[in-house]
Amino acid sequence: MRLQFSTCLLLIALCAPAMAASADAAASTARFFFSGDGVIDLYNAHFDEHLTVRYRDADGTYDPAALARIEHFFRSRDDGQSGPLSLRLIELIDFFQDRYRPSRLTLVSGYRSPDFNQSLRKAGHRVAQASLHTEGLAADLHPDDVDLRRLWLDLRTLAVGGVGLYQADGFIHVDTGTARFWEPATSGVEKNLSADNARLFARSDFDRYTDLNGAVVGLHAVTALPLRIDRTAHLGDRSLTIVPLGSGIVADGDCFVISEPAARYEFRVVTALSPPLQRLPIRLHTCAPRIGKTAREIDTNPVEGLR
Repeated sequence: MRLQFSTCLLLIALCAPAMAASADAAASTARFFFSGDGVIDLYNAHFDEHLTVRYRDADGTYDPAALARIEHFFRSRDDGQSGPLSLRLIELIDFFQDRYRPSRLTLVSGYRSPDFNQSLRKAGHRVAQASLHTEGLAADLHPDDVDLRRLWLDLRTLAVGGVGLYQADGFIHVDTGTARFWEPATSGVEKNLSADNARLFARSDFDRYTDLNGAVVGLHAVTALPLRIDRTAHLGDRSLTIVPLGSGIVADGDCFVISEPAARYEFRVVTALSPPLQRLPIRLHTCAPRIGKTAREIDTNPVEGLR
């Protein structure tokens, strides 16, 4: 028995480095920095619905039918409207669920149609005019058997995005915007902090790429138009050419001009470039004249090369 036990210990010692290497490889090939196992299990409090679905296969392929089910599950609770849901948000919720293991994870608020969001504001609820819920970038979640404040502090440290603690209401807000944190007393909702493009930000469709050619960059929290975007973006000191997706964005010299409100403001990278292993944001440049508080430069989330 002593020999068998020693042999077991030897096998564990030999296998542990390989298991760790396998885990590291899986983490480095994931398309997002914050992602889970490809399965989410949620309860919708407003529609009394339960959803368990695998949306990503082991090889990294996303299932369009599963993503459509998730989008419907996240529908606006007042009018039942569905809207585009960020894949980054789905992966973040999966990360959230796998890391903290709540006995049940309840969706308190997912997508909000612009009309429903406006009706909440008129009724006196503390919701932002440019709420990221209306862009499918945010979710309010209630995790059973998890300490909300400790969870909030941990997510703040990880800098996953926007994290709001609503202790009295029993939920936490997570979004894929810039890293920031708040509680109801410090949220600043009544100050309309996003007005005049003050919180304009960009997100790429993934975090890791083998080649940036074809990468999609979206602009979010756009609250003032017209918005002028330079045709040339940058990754570090490397130049990237971008072109608009969809209609409503017109060319004007070296810039593109967004002058009409739209559900999405997106650009595609058309320059072949493998990102370095060092994490760097894609930097967009705005053109003069700039309206309101529009910044000269708009950074995406950091991106890196896919090993």
